[in-house]
Formats: sequence, structure tokens, C-alpha cells
Amino acid sequence: MIEYKHFDNDFRYLEISNASVRAKIALQGAHLFHYEHVGEDPLLWLSESSFFETGKVIRGGVPVCWPWFGKHPTNSELPQHGFARSSVWELLGTKEIDEHTSEVILRLHHSSGSLQLWPYKFELLLTITIGQTLSLALTSKNCDTQAFEITAALHSYFAIGNIGNVHVEGLAGKSYFDKVTEQENTQHGNVSISNEVDRIYLKVDYPVSLHDKTRTIHINALGSSSTIVWNPWKENCVSMADMEDDAYKTMLCIEAANAPGDALQLAPGEEHTLTTIISSKSTRP
Repeated sequence: MIEYKHFDNDFRYLEISNASVRAKIALQGAHLFHYEHVGEDPLLWLSESSFFETGKVIRGGVPVCWPWFGKHPTNSELPQHGFARSSVWELLGTKEIDEHTSEVILRLHHSSGSLQLWPYKFELLLTITIGQTLSLALTSKNCDTQAFEITAALHSYFAIGNIGNVHVEGLAGKSYFDKVTEQENTQHGNVSISNEVDRIYLKVDYPVSLHDKTRTIHINALGSSSTIVWNPWKENCVSMADMEDDAYKTMLCIEAANAPGDALQLAPGEEHTLTTIISSKSTRP
């Protein structure tokens, strides 16, 4: 079942329920902010202090970072991670594929407002397939008469038991740019988190796995060779209005991306699809 819902302030979202999963998607940002298997804890982390207000981004779930990842490369006054995550998308279609699987397709295209921020005509489609496996496919199409460059990410926040008990497998031997130290390094062994981490891993061979005490989450990707791993740690959480001071203990971002070093050049009429495919397996005794 796919239903239109809204909060008391008229912030609109879709609620999806089928035999296997429950999910919620905000029309602002095409933002999947809740996903859980029936009878299990949510797979995606959502801040208890997150804003659900027009024009304010949601902290958690899977924000869509587009058409630039991070700060704009030449104008720091433009919105962090682009404008797609704060724009209202059009619901293009829904489908119940079977009793365990639902599909939602949303669209964003250029407008007078977007052209003031980024002077190109485009169409974005996000197809979210909600079943025992979660898939998000972001298709960027150049509708302009000139080529443009984009960076993008499906900024997945994963819910974990405790940051001290997790590790990330699949990135050993990969080079990465450390945005905290602004240095290039090589990953030795699995990734463990004991301080602020903000890394762009390059030439990644998916899948990447997040191991927690009670489950393992597998992150696969198509149309991407970059992976971002991010945890803000305590000092940054304290400074963020939409995160609790200790939120860093229960979340970790692992993001399929076309980040700097993996940027895309799209010619007029050309399109590209960035896909992340997420599955999980319980490891409870």
C-alpha cells in the first residue's frame, strides 16, 4: 500500500507498506527517511532533531546530493550538496510489483529557481524500489544545448548499535582523500571509527559491507566508483542544530557517489544512472 501523508505543518510524504517492509519518502528532496523490515529495527538512521519543514533538509535517511557534492567548487554561498535535496519533486508513478515489493518514481527538472543556482537544463529521475532489498536509482539527463559536469551522492545514513562496535569491509587497499586532514592515504585493513571520519574512497570495487553486532549491511552500487564514509563525531554533533550531541554513536554514512575524482561529464541529451542497492542480514545468535 502506498499512501499520501502529511505532518501538521503540511509537510508531505509517502508511506509505503507491503508484506516485507515499511518506508517513508518525503516529496521534498525525494528523500527516503525511513526503511525497515517488518519485525526489525530501522535500517536507516534518522535524527531525533531532524527538521520536517519546507526548505530545510532532513538529517538522516538517504538525501540526494546533486548537482554537486559537498560545497560548491567556486561559490561557497550556494547550498551545501546542491539543491535537489531541498527541492520539491513530482511524484511520477507508483507500482506494487508484488506483495513484497513496491516502486516509487519521482522527478525533478529545471526551473527558473534552479537556473539561478545552476545555469543548465536537466531532468532527474529517482526510482526507489522498496522490498527485502532496497534500491535507489538516480538518473541525470542533460536537457541543455551544452555539456555540464556533475558530482552526486546517495547519502545513506545507516542505523547502528554503537560506533565502537562496527567496522566496514571492502575498502582495504583503496586510496582515499581525507577531508578532515586534507591528505591522501591508503586504507589498511577494515575501516573502524574512533574519531571524526570524512573520506572519499576512490576506484572502489563494490560491494562494501557494514558489520554491526546484530546485523551486516551490504552496500552495492552501479554507475559509481567512489564511496564516502562519514561520521561527524561529538564536536560536530554538538554544533549541529538537527543532531543530538551523542548522535554520532548510532549512525554511520556509507555513500555511493560520483564524487570529485569521479565527476561526470554529460553531453546534451546524454544521461547517467547512479544506483545504490542495500540489503541486510541479521547476525543475532
